Amino acid sequence: MPALLLLVVIGAAAGVLATRLMRVNTDLPTAMVLGVIGALVGGLGLRALVTVGGWAVTFVLALIASMLLIWIWQHLKR
Repeated sequence: MPALLLLVVIGAAAGVLATRLMRVNTDLPTAMVLGVIGALVGGLGLRALVTVGGWAVTFVLALIASMLLIWIWQHLKR
């Protein structure tokens, strides 16, 4: 369970960072939720495929998944 909590925290940080890197003007809770979802999808799903590495790999994958989710969210919002 602590690993899942850490993944949520990493996801929230990745979501905030992803919205800033993509210059998306969104509120903090939305950025954090998108990041957590991205972390769960990217961190858990892709981590099963890439078993090498540690939390740094999880953070990078969570960041990429968060940015992808934000991109999809922007296009669905239009």
